[in-house]
Amino acid sequence: MAPTEHTPLIAVVAVAPRRDRYPHHTLRRFCTIALAVVPVIVLSTLLISLAISTQSDLFDSDSQPLSLSTIWPKVTPHESWPQSKSVSYEELQEILIETPKAEKAREWSQYYTSGPHLAGKNLSQAVWTKERWEEFGVESDVVSYDVYVNYPLGHRLALLEKRGKGTRDLETADQKEHGLGDGWKVKYEASLEEDVLEEDPTTGLPSRIPTFHGYSASGNVTAQYVYVNYGTYQDYEDLVKAKVDLAGKIALIKYGGIFRGLKIKRASELGMIGAVIYSDPGDDGAVTSENGTETYPKGPAREPSSVQRGSAQYLSVAPGDPTTPGYPSLPGVPRQSVNGSIPDIPSIPISYLDALPLLRALNCHGPKASSFGKEWHAGGLGYKGVEYNIGPSPPNLALNLVNEQEYVTTPMWNVIGIINGTIPDEVVILGNHRDAWIVGGAGDPNSGSAALNEVIRSFGVALQKGWKPMRTIVFASWDGEEYGLIGSTEWVEEYIPWLSHATVAYLNVDVGTTGSHFTAAAAPLLNKALIEITQLVPSPNQTVAGQTVGDVWNGHIRTMGSGSDFTAFQDFAGIPCVDMGFNAGPEDAVYHYHSNYDSFAWMDRFGDPGFHYHVTITKLWALLAAKIVETPVIQFNATDYAVALAGYLDSVKAKGTALSVDPEIFAFGDLTAAIANLHTAAVAFDAHASSVSHRVSHASTSIPWYSFYSRARLYAAVRSVNTKYKTLERQFLHAPGLDGRAWFKHVVFAPGLWTGYAGATFPGLVEGLDAGDRQAVRRWEGIITGLVKDATALLGKGKYGVEMEWGREGRGMVGPGRVRKLVLFKTLISLRGPYYSYQDPNVLCE
Repeated sequence: MAPTEHTPLIAVVAVAPRRDRYPHHTLRRFCTIALAVVPVIVLSTLLISLAISTQSDLFDSDSQPLSLSTIWPKVTPHESWPQSKSVSYEELQEILIETPKAEKAREWSQYYTSGPHLAGKNLSQAVWTKERWEEFGVESDVVSYDVYVNYPLGHRLALLEKRGKGTRDLETADQKEHGLGDGWKVKYEASLEEDVLEEDPTTGLPSRIPTFHGYSASGNVTAQYVYVNYGTYQDYEDLVKAKVDLAGKIALIKYGGIFRGLKIKRASELGMIGAVIYSDPGDDGAVTSENGTETYPKGPAREPSSVQRGSAQYLSVAPGDPTTPGYPSLPGVPRQSVNGSIPDIPSIPISYLDALPLLRALNCHGPKASSFGKEWHAGGLGYKGVEYNIGPSPPNLALNLVNEQEYVTTPMWNVIGIINGTIPDEVVILGNHRDAWIVGGAGDPNSGSAALNEVIRSFGVALQKGWKPMRTIVFASWDGEEYGLIGSTEWVEEYIPWLSHATVAYLNVDVGTTGSHFTAAAAPLLNKALIEITQLVPSPNQTVAGQTVGDVWNGHIRTMGSGSDFTAFQDFAGIPCVDMGFNAGPEDAVYHYHSNYDSFAWMDRFGDPGFHYHVTITKLWALLAAKIVETPVIQFNATDYAVALAGYLDSVKAKGTALSVDPEIFAFGDLTAAIANLHTAAVAFDAHASSVSHRVSHASTSIPWYSFYSRARLYAAVRSVNTKYKTLERQFLHAPGLDGRAWFKHVVFAPGLWTGYAGATFPGLVEGLDAGDRQAVRRWEGIITGLVKDATALLGKGKYGVEMEWGREGRGMVGPGRVRKLVLFKTLISLRGPYYSYQDPNVLCE
């Protein structure tokens, strides 16, 4: 066609055939399109699949979809999951078994027992501990609290006798000082000292600590005295029933049975004005001088002058600093009155050597202990001329008790070490206290301190080999345990939001070893893991070659009570705990509890020659921690918990029957049914957890490396199971606390109101029955039933369960400095329970 005005000015004229720019042009074009489109398709598929899974995998049906920034880190904790990073779980176990050494444990023990380390007076040991942990490769810090405590100034105990008529001796200066007046003389002056032994160097140190009671009241009292056996609530009831006059008298009490502070508490409530507590060899079993056994240091029997120091705080009311109940003792916080939490009458501890003249002076005065129940028949000084009469002492005999204490607010120091894991919101804590009443403390607590150092050194070897734990591990060397679990309690009270959100378990070793018999207390969730671990460690006292600790252990696991640092974790924060160690058995050397003779020399010769039990408890502790830290599905068992609850309730029913209470009160039909439903849910949930664990163990062969979605789905299932296991114990917390002792929040476990050490189960029900309070029993049945139903709902909710969320700051790794500065807590305000009453100015609180 000829050109016109409508044709383009420029025309393309083909002068040669078309030629492609590159060879394989079609293939290159296809590859370009594929590289652009495939990632979009993959990402879209991932987002769609994750959105669909909101009904089952990662969220409950009522949850909101998450953004990509929060979904992505949830896929797996690290690239090699479910295998451990660098060091396998089996390799880690081998390290933890092979690394601990007796000579190292002996070295640590010798350091800790070489000088006084009373609470609030052991900063050098805290710093030394921190430095050792950092040498082992564990980031550590010293965390302090300002705590209200007492230190001894002076004491005196004298048995006074009124002189007969006609004697006109001049009044002595001593009589004037103590207001005795004419006619009285000192019949016996107690030494209140422990003998210095040439064979035990620490017993003669000038810096040794006097005999005294923590939180005892100052006072100077003179009165007749009464022997009150162990000073249990029932002992006092027996005396009241026998019409023994207690008011205005001084109590002479045996150690044992219950916590010492409660012996003093009940004495005060009955109008007594002082307390003297001694250790009776009748509680030492067959290893006594009466049976021909040499006393320490020549033999394993009790040294007659040994004195048990200890705290007199009312431990079953609340542990920790008595001026800051429920919140941490930080500088500047308000302080509460100590009335009702520590004694208001003076008390001192004495040896049985000093008790002998007092007991003999009661012979023929008042009824004999043998006229009471069998609990009164354990006195072991009959061969020394003691008839164990009750008294009161005759009017011409009296005790003068002087106790002078200085109360101060002083720093105490916890050492906190951290190994960050790949899952920051799942944390396992290991703890032991460092302070002691005496120079030594080779058994309590420093056998545990030596073991903790070896545990950390063992994990440090694994770190050097490239190991990265799955869950975060926190190590704690507590101060102030002896006064009232102070260091651990204040730390828990300060960090309760983070602990409630993240902590899986707390593993406590107070006394690592004082003998050859393994003992343990544990929350039911941990029973199975504890039993399995005891089968992995050889026993030092094998009667048959190859026996493990589990083979020679009776398998009994006690109920958690109080008396050690697990108390705040279990009873205040609802964190499942274990407390374990080796104690003295019937044939072992007598352990001089809280005495100067709990020394390195005693441990080296009688307690653990060769330090083999130190190594054994180290291995048990480390392996139990590794089992909880490294297994993808937390090694808990909910069925054991439900079974235990049913057993606890049966005990309460039996108590009601024994008390002849109206059967309608203790039938507990609603609670029985709720526990049965929990058992059903727990069995199903444990089966589901086992199935998930099985899938994880076969993930390396059953899930192709490229199946990103399958791996993410499996990890979501694991996280859901673990969240339920982690928070199950918390379901049994009741924010208002127990009646009359609101600090204790757990409705299943608490120290007995009048035992202090021993655990009470369903304390609200038990105390209501004891008081004959029908309304209280009904109320507590309703409270506990509701919480059991909450636990059942937690286990049965959804196919996989609820995923707890962290904010951006909360996903950061935990370090001692960051924890101390409360950075984590700013994202966890919603997790604070109503029981967290302390308002820190650095944190926005509800």
